[in-house]
Amino acid sequence: MNNEDMLARLVAQAENEGGDLVTLRAIVEEASDLGAARVLDRLGLSDEKAQDDFAELRELLRAWRDAKASAWKAVIQWAVRGVLAMLLIGIAVRLGLWDWIA
Repeated sequence: MNNEDMLARLVAQAENEGGDLVTLRAIVEEASDLGAARVLDRLGLSDEKAQDDFAELRELLRAWRDAKASAWKAVIQWAVRGVLAMLLIGIAVRLGLWDWIA
């Protein structure tokens, strides 16, 4: 018996006998399983290789986050170096060392 048949029987049971807590919980559980299976099927992740696909997606996401963090770190480092260079040039001009260098 597949999930759709089980869900149909549980709904019929709830209609005939009334919806006790156990029946309602079983309906919710079967409907959740069926919905999850449909979503995975629509996403193309219901085959045997789905676990490998998810592992690869996690790896790609981790690499993207690492690259993004490294890029921001590099931008901040270059900005700090630029500010420090401008500060040193300002100090050199203030002390009159700039005329001596040029």
